[in-house]
Amino acid sequence: MIRLPLALLGAAAMLLLAVAAPHPAAHADSAPEVRVVAAPEDAEDRLARAADLAAGMSLREKAASVVMGHIPTTDPAAASAYVTGNGLGGFILMGANVPGDEESLRALTGALTADPSFPPLIAIDQEGGDVSRLPWDGFPGARTLREEASGATQDAFAARAALVDRAGISVNFGVVADVTADRSMFIFGRSLGADPDGAAARVAAAVAGEGAHAASTLKHFPGHGAAPGDSHAGIPESGKSLAEWMETDAVPFAAGIDAGAPLLMFGHLRYPAVDELPASLSPQWHRIAREELGFTGVSVTDDLGMLQASGDPAYADPVANGVAALAAGSDLVLSVMFSTADSAPRMVDGIVAAVESGALPAARLDEAATRVAALRLARADAGAGFVPCPGCSPAG
Repeated sequence: MIRLPLALLGAAAMLLLAVAAPHPAAHADSAPEVRVVAAPEDAEDRLARAADLAAGMSLREKAASVVMGHIPTTDPAAASAYVTGNGLGGFILMGANVPGDEESLRALTGALTADPSFPPLIAIDQEGGDVSRLPWDGFPGARTLREEASGATQDAFAARAALVDRAGISVNFGVVADVTADRSMFIFGRSLGADPDGAAARVAAAVAGEGAHAASTLKHFPGHGAAPGDSHAGIPESGKSLAEWMETDAVPFAAGIDAGAPLLMFGHLRYPAVDELPASLSPQWHRIAREELGFTGVSVTDDLGMLQASGDPAYADPVANGVAALAAGSDLVLSVMFSTADSAPRMVDGIVAAVESGALPAARLDEAATRVAALRLARADAGAGFVPCPGCSPAG
């Protein structure tokens, strides 16, 4: 049976009116948007409904449901055709997808959802600071927050998540759980702490802050802070043993999982003492996340294009990488770099072929499709009955 985190399961049945947090530069006379959230489903009901949805999908529909794709466009019609036409489970917004104002972005994200009761997962990398796709996010990022008490992190991520939510985005790939004190490390400026305990407190605070408005994602598991280099251009490596990792880099991830983060992003990082494979393709690291840290949500790969960019011929085929990630335990495969309009259909074709050949067990795809479906249902519950405020400007 697939276990899901409490963050996905909803709270007690109620009717809630919530007002989105203001834009940092909003005018004082800007009226808020109003959200009406209907009574959420019981945990078991949602899980059962997710399993039913997955069971009712064709093989190709299941394959498409575990793919999060990307094309660089701000045209709502083009983005809609790409997502709905391919039946994709999700879409990631990059800088090339973000127009100059919230209203235009809302039009784009709104066009991606054909069925509000089962929306695709619309994601963004909105960390704040060094990695910020929304130019109107003026809230502090990691370089500031890592020097402050964890309460400041919770406040910043609560406000940031409200902006994300208001733009029609349901998933934030925004909580960097990597820990490092080394300023020369690639991830230093994005890390929330220089030591495991400090980073853990801020990671948990970030998840708590985001929870009301967006699905938090912890990244880059098992930890980029111990692996020198840039995973966008190579496969960084750490010499740590599993025991050493459990005492250090694992701590912030464990804190974020305990705080209820519903997604965990696996990095293209190699810890040879644990597994020679990059974590994103490693059954061992997926086992550790679930059995040792107790993660029960959706595991997502970092951009599979980064494996291609490493130059390692073993990872030159993005479709093979996607199939390997699913077989290892990933639930959602992400493709950005080198992605074109036909990349997602090729990935779906490859997943279908892998199941038909037996290279990817059908039960593994069923499990992944069910987990993704449950998260989609949870996000539908969180945004159910969204009522735009007539005449209000979301950007203030």
